[in-house]
Amino acid sequence: MTSTKTADVCVYGGTPAGCVAAMTAHQEGASVILIEPSRWLGGMLSAGIKPRQDCPVPAAVGGLTRDVILELGEDPRDILRGFHEWIAGAGLPVIFERRVRSVRRDGNRIVALQLETSQPDRWGVPLPASESVADVVVAASVFIDASYEGDVMALAGVPYRTGRESRDAFGEQVAGVCPVTNWTPIDPYAVPGDSGSGLLPHLEADHGRPVGAADEYTQAYNFRWYATTDPARRAEFTPPADYDPADYELIRRYVRHQGDDLEALRGVFPGWLNSGEYNYQRASLFSNAPLGLSRAYQDGDWDERSRIWRLHIDYLRGLHHFLSTDPAVPTEFRAETAAYGLDASVFPDTYGWPPQLYVRVSRRLHGQYTVTHADVLNHTDPADSVGLALFGVDIYPTRRIPHRHPRTGQLGVATEGDMFIGGHMGTGTPYPISYRAITPKRSDCGNLLVPVCLSATHVGYAATRMEPVFCVLAESAAVAAVQALAKQIDVQDIDSDALQSRILERRQVITWS
Repeated sequence: MTSTKTADVCVYGGTPAGCVAAMTAHQEGASVILIEPSRWLGGMLSAGIKPRQDCPVPAAVGGLTRDVILELGEDPRDILRGFHEWIAGAGLPVIFERRVRSVRRDGNRIVALQLETSQPDRWGVPLPASESVADVVVAASVFIDASYEGDVMALAGVPYRTGRESRDAFGEQVAGVCPVTNWTPIDPYAVPGDSGSGLLPHLEADHGRPVGAADEYTQAYNFRWYATTDPARRAEFTPPADYDPADYELIRRYVRHQGDDLEALRGVFPGWLNSGEYNYQRASLFSNAPLGLSRAYQDGDWDERSRIWRLHIDYLRGLHHFLSTDPAVPTEFRAETAAYGLDASVFPDTYGWPPQLYVRVSRRLHGQYTVTHADVLNHTDPADSVGLALFGVDIYPTRRIPHRHPRTGQLGVATEGDMFIGGHMGTGTPYPISYRAITPKRSDCGNLLVPVCLSATHVGYAATRMEPVFCVLAESAAVAAVQALAKQIDVQDIDSDALQSRILERRQVITWS
């Protein structure tokens, strides 16, 4: 039976930004409903990322982000508990295990969301769309899409971008297809030297577009996972049901190429030890997540996304089994790898698997203002700033392809797409994010704000996409939502000075000197 719930403001996505938006709207006097497709609040901050690790200049953030989010600690268990206690303590209603199926509109405004069931499985993989059932309807006056996927935005028919723009599209010299990285002289073909035998698994054909061209790719996703050798906490890696050692021939050749360089092999598994958890090692031809799948996830339905989420799990399981058992792997490294398991004490609800796949970027709003590399470089100065961002252009690899060495012509294998411009500090100067970057064009939707899948190029988003920034933008978005509600106007029509005045009263930081 379908039930209808109503609030002034509906926040979609219990990400850190979604929690901040819901709390802010509540504090500003509006009734709120928060919708979270999983059963866990906190998104990536509850799934491995630390609140402060992507905030190199804490003084550049304020409001609830500084007072609450940055104080949640370093342990994912404490962070998850903190989010749930924070939201429950304010009495905010949360609809768990439901996601948006369709959006009902009236003119340029969203009227209601039709939700469907979305219970994750025992490892946290979202329910496929084909298995979900429509039930709850949520009606509201203003909507904030704080999800990583931008599903409310998309289902409402609001224009958005995916993939990589060309250099020419926005005058970004680092945009589009990139020079290759991690080139390694190993043969890419099933039968070495025979192109007719086909490419090995974990490779895809090069589309042949030149450096600087646009394409549909986006950067790799992965889990930020914890490993242990302690039997008391160790959840065993098991190989996927369809495991076939032949599928790892390309990695076998890479292992042979590396010889006894165990440090290079550790870049493959377990990867890069980031801040206690393992992350993707971008300086390695192979690491702990697959490449090329994110392009299908970003605009996919939940059948496709569920499949891709599970493929990330199965890739890591299969990689662990291969490196633990294959005779081509040095004996010492086989034993080292075999000793690792998932640390089930960190994510006990999901047997050690993080409950959120790290969706670094998916859809991006095509809004009133587009954040580009020029913004990141402080070459712009929008007057309607609602928060600051500060990070380098941080893009993980997009593809793994056969490639001939540019000087020798020798055929090998390489990655493409990764860059880290300016490091964590970027230019060293925080840059403002325009309010127009989190609002659609008026004709597209008048009562929607999008602080996570904001309007940006692939390059601009790559520097802006940090959780503290999303939280800052979400607080400002919620203030704007309540101001629009109070005056019964579109979010595009609120007074910018009044918005900035109120978010400054909330101790947000919107300019830097």
